[in-house]
Amino acid sequence: MQFPDDLYDKALSLDFLSVNEALELYLNAPLAELMAVADTLRRRLKTPGVVTWQIDRNVNITNVCVSGCKFCNFHCKPAEKDRAYITTIEQYREKIHRMLELGGDQLLLQGGLHPKLDVEFYENLFGELKREFSDVGLHALGPPEIAHLARISKITSRQVLERLVAAGLDSLPGAGAEILDNEIRKKISPGKCSADRWLEVMGQAQAMGLATSATMMYGHIEQPRHRIEHLIKIRDLQASKPDGVPGFLAFIPWAYQGKGTVLEKEGYRGGGSTGDYLRLIAISRLLLVNVPNIQASWLTMGVPAAQVALHGGANDMGSIMIEENVVSSAGSNNSLDAQGMQQAIRDAGFTPRLRDQLYRLR
Repeated sequence: MQFPDDLYDKALSLDFLSVNEALELYLNAPLAELMAVADTLRRRLKTPGVVTWQIDRNVNITNVCVSGCKFCNFHCKPAEKDRAYITTIEQYREKIHRMLELGGDQLLLQGGLHPKLDVEFYENLFGELKREFSDVGLHALGPPEIAHLARISKITSRQVLERLVAAGLDSLPGAGAEILDNEIRKKISPGKCSADRWLEVMGQAQAMGLATSATMMYGHIEQPRHRIEHLIKIRDLQASKPDGVPGFLAFIPWAYQGKGTVLEKEGYRGGGSTGDYLRLIAISRLLLVNVPNIQASWLTMGVPAAQVALHGGANDMGSIMIEENVVSSAGSNNSLDAQGMQQAIRDAGFTPRLRDQLYRLR
């Protein structure tokens, strides 16, 4: 029996679905129908035959972090002197030169919550990188790091953002969102900021005119309602942004990878099924009618699943990820170079178009 058309029609009219309406679709709509409706909406919102992609490099500023995330194998505690590191300027130079050789134009800088690295450290780092590589975009940190820097530097998060933008920050990733529910976050990432604080910092960044993105890490202890509520919080924050600013340019969900993590030891293996992933991509497109881009996560789900997602609401394949450490340390071993990325997009039936972080075609 075909699912009732009224909820499909409401989504296709760009109306905001309620939590209960979205949950009804997410749980009960046939997957093929849900994907078809999401694809219809994607074709209305984006150039139908085009899929965008990017070349950037993910660099971890440090592996020292006190957030205590149960899903992360990459971090270490400050006392682990044999493992702890802070990336040096010489190492940045080497990594950036290699990225430029491959055609990249942006660094995705992930910081972690280092108890000793305050806002002045990041000002100096961003300033030095911009002095030497003025054309390289700095897509850096995320709301948990901004909130952490505000706390240890004894200033407001708005002041942190203002100082980092003055030093060279170009855009703010949606890192550390996990699931935007305070109780879930207390259980899986006790040292990170609350969901409310994550949204507050993002709102401040958007009010300043910074381009931002939003993410979700699903498939651990959360329930379907938490996923839907997460999406609606993203949508509602986007709806409240000032006119004329970018806000959230993209939403990127991925399945929790659990190999060797504390969460796995507690019984949550992760990985997620392809069907569950495609269902989430589709409902994301139908709910986030005011967020222009939905990204397919080939890194965690594999290229075939990402290719199918392009026919169910997604329109972007993200970056070739010249370097990635966090997800790979929990069991993900997928990889793509520039040639492979373009071929994957063509094999899915689309024309690949290289973009920058602001989704401008290059």
